[in-house]
Amino acid sequence: MSQSAASDAVPARPRVGIDIGGTFTDFVLEAGGVRHTHKRLTTADAPERAVLDGLRQVLAEAGVAAADLGAILHGTTLATNALIERRGARTALLTTEGFRDVIETGFEARADHYDLRVRQPVPLIPRDLRFTVAGRLSAHGDELLSLDVGALEAIAAQLETSGIESLAIGFLHSYRDPRHERLAAERLAARLPSLSISLSSDVSPEVREFERFSTTAVNAYVRPLMASYLGRLVAALDSLAIQAPLLLMTSDGSLCDVDTACRLPVRLLESGPAGGALLAAHVSASLQLPKVLSLDIGGTTAKLCFIDDGRPQMSRALEVARLYRFKPGSGIPLRIPVVELCEIGAGGGSIARVDALGRVQVGPASAGSDPGPACYGLGGRHATLTDAHLAAGRLDPAYFAAGTMALDAGAADRALYADVAAPLCTDIDVAAYAVAELADEAMASAAREHAIELGKSVAGRTLIAFGGSAPLHAVRLAEKLGIDRVVIPSAAGVGSAYGFLLAPVAFEAARSRFEPLAALDVDAVNTLLAALEAEAAAIVGRVAARDACRAEASVSIRYRGQGHELQVALPAARLEAGAGAKARAMLLERFETAYRARFGRLVPRAPIETLGWSVRVSAPQRGGVLESTARPRDASTVSNGKASAASRASALPPPPTVRDVLDQSRGERVATRFLRRDDLPAGTQLAGPAIVVDRETTVVVPRGFDLRVDANGHLLLDRRAASEE
Repeated sequence: MSQSAASDAVPARPRVGIDIGGTFTDFVLEAGGVRHTHKRLTTADAPERAVLDGLRQVLAEAGVAAADLGAILHGTTLATNALIERRGARTALLTTEGFRDVIETGFEARADHYDLRVRQPVPLIPRDLRFTVAGRLSAHGDELLSLDVGALEAIAAQLETSGIESLAIGFLHSYRDPRHERLAAERLAARLPSLSISLSSDVSPEVREFERFSTTAVNAYVRPLMASYLGRLVAALDSLAIQAPLLLMTSDGSLCDVDTACRLPVRLLESGPAGGALLAAHVSASLQLPKVLSLDIGGTTAKLCFIDDGRPQMSRALEVARLYRFKPGSGIPLRIPVVELCEIGAGGGSIARVDALGRVQVGPASAGSDPGPACYGLGGRHATLTDAHLAAGRLDPAYFAAGTMALDAGAADRALYADVAAPLCTDIDVAAYAVAELADEAMASAAREHAIELGKSVAGRTLIAFGGSAPLHAVRLAEKLGIDRVVIPSAAGVGSAYGFLLAPVAFEAARSRFEPLAALDVDAVNTLLAALEAEAAAIVGRVAARDACRAEASVSIRYRGQGHELQVALPAARLEAGAGAKARAMLLERFETAYRARFGRLVPRAPIETLGWSVRVSAPQRGGVLESTARPRDASTVSNGKASAASRASALPPPPTVRDVLDQSRGERVATRFLRRDDLPAGTQLAGPAIVVDRETTVVVPRGFDLRVDANGHLLLDRRAASEE
């Protein structure tokens, strides 16, 4: 009997994961126990074009009819890129009188206290488009001053005159009672029916007005763009006679329906990286690896995530669009559930240069897909990280992207010489070494700093690397971090899209509620938890069976007076009714366990308070990978839109057996074997140095590491003991 990704009782319908990245759009189609992968350049001007072209291609190669698809699982960087490039809608903010400048004053902090020229983030909404209205609620939700409804007519006229497309409404303490926000929205919508309106009580009903207003402003800023894109995509899918539901990946590693994505696009900002973290978590669980560091490198950024016991690190805070060296405090803070990632501007398309002080710099600017790295031959003139790898001999120019893109080594050398070698008065090899080493060291520094922030250690972890560029850097990063094992999963080059197939349909609802732990009202908390569960279940129930849903609750809790809190999971979706003392003791124990694990100590006799509660309702995908441990076989193709892999790959000559490759650890050329991953069956073992060329990526196995292919098709790279050298 052939392997199957579904249960034996009900054959699973084919599903496809699609991830739009800054350079490539990735596809993973799972059908009949076979996993078909595909890759093509992102069409930045109209992202849906690459989606449809790639979907047609992978369906044809898999022999699957469009009407037979069971689900389309989609993640995109469209909202993120619009935010970074400031290409969103013309947006205004309506807030409580006296709080007009909250999103500009922020925390009154600087990303770098020692750089006198550091730039602060420019507010997403300029001051002349921030309006205020009288009306006030207390921190307990009591109305202190009724909303000045009469003033809304004049504000509506100003919004219309200013050509506002989208409006963010954020009033003080609306997380306790949304009535003023809803009333304002109702009156303005009646006056301006085409206006897109986002309410902070809907987008992020939690304390801290800066983060709440900021999150709502971002949601409003990208909402028309995402609604337009998703509308075009749905129409295009309909034209292909696709009846399968379109589900969108969110930043917390779950899937939602199109309506929710259009209403809350801010939750999609880290959708691609979240899918990659799910893949790494799945691999870590299947290989029984308790402590993992995942590395995801695409064309624009490198993302790191700590995964313990098969679960990615989670957070309710995120900072996006960092403009100062990707440092915390230089971006826009958001309050949404998210897989906690450390992100730096070091991807395959990151541009390399020499600054005025003669220092090599890599990123954060990226060549993207248009024009792309110089070696793509699409008009790029600047040296990138990909150009450095090609000049170092690590890439096979005739078999990049499964042979559908022939890389121009001469163009890479010329760009690298002009941008790096010539300014440093050195040669191409030194320039290539410097560019890659700077990127690797930036990743290592980010990993160490992120570990300290989380109270974790890098030591003893396994590095799981995926994405088009990560396997090129994985072992060198492991050497810098003292990690002895690296895992390159099967389908690593399209890891995020593959991770979408592992995601549950889920939604998390949250509300703030301040209360001393010693005086916790268990009945009131249970009422709140029930309301949150109903809210989340209503959204999940649109695309999943209610009887398959599972609810998990958590509490935000801290020592009184602290500025930040811990998110602590509860053993059940409700507290034990009528047992206040027992519930408080349980929360105290769980908080102290989490606090000690994070900070190594407790604060004796300090009072504890709860800040808010959240409930996540989830349901596994029917017939999905989560329901089976069988490994689908691979059938991969890659395309740049000019030719199919099937028509070209077979005509390519086999790669040379041995080439001189620049060893990043030693800074010298070493004779290195080149092998195709398809030619390495399970059980294969070999010693480095070697280069394993996959359809979507390239794996570097340097001297001092051994490679083994396991039964699931994963590549396991282990550091060789010094005595064996």
